[in-house]
Amino acid sequence: MLGRAAEAIRAAEGLVVMADAAIGSEAERAEFGGPAAFAQAWPALARQNVDPEALAAPGIFARDAALAWGYYGGRIERCRAGSPHAGFAILRRWLEAKPQSGFVFTSCVDGCFQRGGFAEERIVECRGTLLHVQCAKPCCAATWPAPADLALAIDPETLRAGGTPPRCVRCGGMTRPNVLLAADDAWSSGRTLAQQVRFRAWQGSLARGRFAVIEIGGGGGPTVQAAAAQLAAAGRVPLIRLLPSPATDAGDAMVLVGEPSAVLQELAAVVG
Repeated sequence: MLGRAAEAIRAAEGLVVMADAAIGSEAERAEFGGPAAFAQAWPALARQNVDPEALAAPGIFARDAALAWGYYGGRIERCRAGSPHAGFAILRRWLEAKPQSGFVFTSCVDGCFQRGGFAEERIVECRGTLLHVQCAKPCCAATWPAPADLALAIDPETLRAGGTPPRCVRCGGMTRPNVLLAADDAWSSGRTLAQQVRFRAWQGSLARGRFAVIEIGGGGGPTVQAAAAQLAAAGRVPLIRLLPSPATDAGDAMVLVGEPSAVLQELAAVVG
């Protein structure tokens, strides 16, 4: 299977990398690993019996801004401090070597691909990003980069923000990260929609069957896994799935099992 996947990558004129949180940092993966992983990543919140689902609801910013910005501000700090693993350099090298380059489609919200050196204009963040903010109401559709210094004065014992969160550039009100939360009708989706327009334009510039899809993660969410299968089927192109555990129904996909960084390094040794 490794040889077949390597040949599909070599033959493609362009690549689409579709990744969920499995490719990201330990902190990013902890947000989707269940209560035990959440408690390990955020012991201060676990001691207070804070419900992770409550933190994932957009209303948390109106109900308890100090807690909301303590948690999301902490995630932003971890994002900025994290270093991409070796797999990102491999994927970037493959994309940059292709005559038609490629695109990244990801549900990661931690900016891991930007930190990995991928061009901003070649990334679709289907759930938004922690590294941009928006009005919490919202009063407008604008988004803008989170300040380099959030100055939140987060208490490590309670994870509550003691400083003043960034304010909306339009109305001066509360802001929140530009991330799609649960049942979120306040998310400003314009930045992600613009990314998707660029992605569709790139797809339209390719002849059918001239690219390959590399899916990393295979989580059960409604975004990356389904989008990868749909894109590969519509384009009649190879689908290579890098999964942490064996798939029950892989269809026609080529499945490689293991941690993304390790599998990508094995694959790179064969691709050349």
